[in-house]
Amino acid sequence: MTVQIIRADALAGVPHGFLGRSGGVSTGIVAGLNVGTGSQDDPSAIAENRRRAIEAVLPGAELATVYQVHSADAVYVDAPWPHEERPKADAMVTDRPGLMLGILTADCAPVLFADVGAGVVGAAHAGWRGALAGVTDSAIAAMEKIGARRDRIIAAVGPCIAQPSYEVDGGFRIRLLEADAANVRFFVAGPAGKPHFDLEGYVAARLRTAGIGHVETLGLDTYADPDRFFSFRRSTHCGEPDYGRQISLVALPA
Repeated sequence: MTVQIIRADALAGVPHGFLGRSGGVSTGIVAGLNVGTGSQDDPSAIAENRRRAIEAVLPGAELATVYQVHSADAVYVDAPWPHEERPKADAMVTDRPGLMLGILTADCAPVLFADVGAGVVGAAHAGWRGALAGVTDSAIAAMEKIGARRDRIIAAVGPCIAQPSYEVDGGFRIRLLEADAANVRFFVAGPAGKPHFDLEGYVAARLRTAGIGHVETLGLDTYADPDRFFSFRRSTHCGEPDYGRQISLVALPA
């Protein structure tokens, strides 16, 4: 099975891809293209999966990742860090051709950015905590520092847990409404009467509020499609002891 690359129309011409499980060498409950070094997977399988991911999107590129902590922090990247020296952050930006930014997810929303005119790209890991704290705003600001203009930036929100699959508790809903009463529009009552949250819609709204005029959402549910995507919540509900991570990639051509 080959690596499946999901591309956003908004980022046409920019080397990028939202990847899922297909095309990898991992086996067992993390079978497929698992790239998560935090999993219990064989490190050699993870390394091979990462190599395959890079080659599928931009052969020969160097991959940069961060130690994701659900923060609002964004960093500039001019070269990959050694794995053990990765900064704790949840967004990256670069203006270096051939340097690939990689965001790992397993239900959180991956967001890829580009200002083609400025030669700047970015990537963000937007779980609800990071999204609420402003990780996409931080990514946009970091892109502007190296020459991007927010009125030219385009963004795509990739596969993440969708509202029908994302049941939350009342405290979660209150926290979002205390941040902004208008966030009520991202909640609906689920079949059990508990609130369900629209993470993709919330992230897209934050992007538009920040002045990004071209925002694409892919509408792909990681939880509901086990053959295609890894999902932390699904693995938890199934009582599995581990879960895989997929990767989303963006780069400037070398």
